[in-house]
Amino acid sequence: MNNPLDVVIVGGCGHVGLPLALSLADCGYTVGIDDIDAEKVELVKAGNVPFQETGADALLKKLLPTGRLYLAADPRTVSRTQTVILVIGTPIDEFMNPSVRIFDKVVDDLAPHLNKGSLIVLRSTVFPGTTESVERRLRSVGVEADVAFCPERIAEGHALEELRTLPQLVGASSDRAFERASKLFERLGVSVVRTTPIEAELAKLLTNTWRYMKFAIANQFFQIAHRSGVDYDRVLDAIRHDYPRAADLPGPGFAAGPCLLKDTMQLSAFTPDHFPMGQAAMQINEGLPNYIVDTLNSREPLQGRTLGILGMAFKGESDDPRASLSYKLRKLAAFKGAHVLCTDPFIHDPTFEPLEKVLRESDVLVVGAPHHAYRKLELDGRDVVDIWGITGPIRL
Repeated sequence: MNNPLDVVIVGGCGHVGLPLALSLADCGYTVGIDDIDAEKVELVKAGNVPFQETGADALLKKLLPTGRLYLAADPRTVSRTQTVILVIGTPIDEFMNPSVRIFDKVVDDLAPHLNKGSLIVLRSTVFPGTTESVERRLRSVGVEADVAFCPERIAEGHALEELRTLPQLVGASSDRAFERASKLFERLGVSVVRTTPIEAELAKLLTNTWRYMKFAIANQFFQIAHRSGVDYDRVLDAIRHDYPRAADLPGPGFAAGPCLLKDTMQLSAFTPDHFPMGQAAMQINEGLPNYIVDTLNSREPLQGRTLGILGMAFKGESDDPRASLSYKLRKLAAFKGAHVLCTDPFIHDPTFEPLEKVLRESDVLVVGAPHHAYRKLELDGRDVVDIWGITGPIRL
């Protein structure tokens, strides 16, 4: 008979699930990891973290010999626990609306293996009302369970640190569900904030949308200054200099990745025709690659020229290419007739070129992701677009 597990994380080999699994195991829990990606499961079993995450490699190697981690690509793993954490996001469908059908499928797959009275914790960002929908779905197939929404709040690359420092929201509709979910996270040493499920769902969406909108206004400000022929670097310095009320104004850059745009779209879908600011933010941020390509092409036609993109991840010091706007930039530049060369120190892609070749052969360089490695490049006299300001002053 298989030994019981304290908790099983479904989707536990991803950017959200694996750091949580490692953190809980490090606190003494016996943690099951169930993931449909069998290749990733084997990779983690062998002691390899399949993505960049500060401190995760060392922690995984420390925990594997303890026996507190159990990995499988098998939904039956949940039968060994009373606590299941679902790390499953809400994708955007072909009509640009959030799809919750994936939760119906996962619940149906897991339901035959769930123990009576289990605690089900939804961890990923979801469309408002999903927690209640999952609870109804479980009841409809005869599963009695407590359901809570406890959203992750971490930044990729800093998950292990932030899991132990940031307050945990617990959205629960009953005292028992709240107490059980709170007890699960108490070993991490963080404070807990109680809400209803829909309050927690909205809190998570609003947090990511607010961040996305701040990037949008930063990108809009940059475009206003650039169109006016003004040095935006000097404007930013003047705004921020010993002026705390402007300290949270970010610099320009690609606002991308697997969460910010998607979650703004989810909030927009939740309030159809009543969220013009969010819709404007999406137009501004998604339109920044177009602005760069159009500016370059009007300055000197890109037809027949070689454009090099430095960094294809969605943010600096990351190996995650999901929803990266560097790929949109590549497509738009190629459409204008440019020969595009791409490079990234963290992403392995057979279509990418070594940094040296991109630097040597490109007529114009665009910094797509602000990796620290690009700070050291000798680019004097080169035609460089760097709206991040990673290689020097902001320039386009």
